[in-house]
Amino acid sequence: MTPQPNPEAGAAVKAADRDHVFHSWSAQELIDPLAVAGAQGSYFWDYDGRRYLDFSSGLVFTNIGYQHPEVVAAIQEQAATMTTFAPAFAVEARSQAARLIAERTPGDLNKIFFTNGGADAVEHAIRMARLHTGRPKVLSAYRSYHGGTQQAVNLTGDPRRWASDSGTAGVVHFWAPYLYRSRFYAETEEQECARALEHLETTIAFEGPSTVAAIILETIPGTAGIMVPPPGYLAGVRELCDKYGIVFVLDEVMAGFGRTGEWFAADLFDVTPDLLTFAKGVNSGYVPLGGVAISGAIAETFGKRPYPGGLTYSGHPLACAAAVATINVMAKEGIVENAAGLGASVLGPELRELAARHPSVGEVRGVGMFWALELVRNRQTREPLVPYNAAGEANAPMAAFAAAAKAGGLWPFVNMNRTHVVPPCNITEAELKEGLATLDAALSVADEYTE
Repeated sequence: MTPQPNPEAGAAVKAADRDHVFHSWSAQELIDPLAVAGAQGSYFWDYDGRRYLDFSSGLVFTNIGYQHPEVVAAIQEQAATMTTFAPAFAVEARSQAARLIAERTPGDLNKIFFTNGGADAVEHAIRMARLHTGRPKVLSAYRSYHGGTQQAVNLTGDPRRWASDSGTAGVVHFWAPYLYRSRFYAETEEQECARALEHLETTIAFEGPSTVAAIILETIPGTAGIMVPPPGYLAGVRELCDKYGIVFVLDEVMAGFGRTGEWFAADLFDVTPDLLTFAKGVNSGYVPLGGVAISGAIAETFGKRPYPGGLTYSGHPLACAAAVATINVMAKEGIVENAAGLGASVLGPELRELAARHPSVGEVRGVGMFWALELVRNRQTREPLVPYNAAGEANAPMAAFAAAAKAGGLWPFVNMNRTHVVPPCNITEAELKEGLATLDAALSVADEYTE
């Protein structure tokens, strides 16, 4: 795993990228993508031989790290046996992946509809909910992300929605709990939970319960800030959905498959949704795959009534073979348990120690291998280190922090005024401590912008 410098090859890769690749969420002339030469385990490296410890897990999907040999071998074996096949047929890899996923989902979510990723999983979950209930509206939270396709981006509660928000998608946003920046003037988790549930029920009442098909929530919001909901909140949402006949959808695209130290984050809260969306960690992103786990009641709706939806690559054999291998590797190697154990014994305690030393850290929150540091200018006022949706010069403090981390060999996940600590779930304790030492140094740069 010793990177061999090859700057000429790197320059060629970069030139082809700049000439022909159109990047997502970016002003094309203002970006400078790193040319990546290889990856292994918790690390990747560039063509100049610089190695980075990946504290972002790609986009929070390499839950078993890069290039796990057993999953690579499974993909190779499947490619040699059956590279692809249409979704209307029963195929071993597809059937096995569905079974392994259903065995781990909560409650009676025993039917699996496969998609190509998380956004289209959300699209289909909402379609199922609307058809099941005959109702048009969907409620989703501010400070959320559900995907970049049309319905999913309208459900999203961050600025990436704005350019595509037609105002006609049948989406109503509400405030979910977030005690550090409470919209409910709460002082305790109990107050935040009770007031957030009261706000949600009032929103349902004023929108008209008979018009609301679904409430969708990330079990633990990911990109929006890893805000672990207070005890009782998700159970309270479940009760409201039952009271008003609303489908409860949990988005586990980022939080699922070991990220929180459980197979699904719903298990942390003893809550079973009606629909659960997944992607990312289901096969560590090795081949694109997502899906919807479906309750018995909703599956029965389409027992004799055709479901009007599908995808050419639904349950693609290569992707499903990767999922089967990934789930088996996670079980065999205790990767879910590793995320829980190191999260509780190393990552959480050491992040709190960093917070005690660095005035730029306003709050530490998370679980398993799923943590966020909220960076602030002033701990007393909680003013964010950069403004909401900052860009250019306004974002300079976060850019300086990120540059310092990368210079030290750590690849961070940075969003707005936060850095998320989301390494592979099978990271070692030594690797964690290596990354935390670099993070410690980078936070000293953020401290320079505090008051």
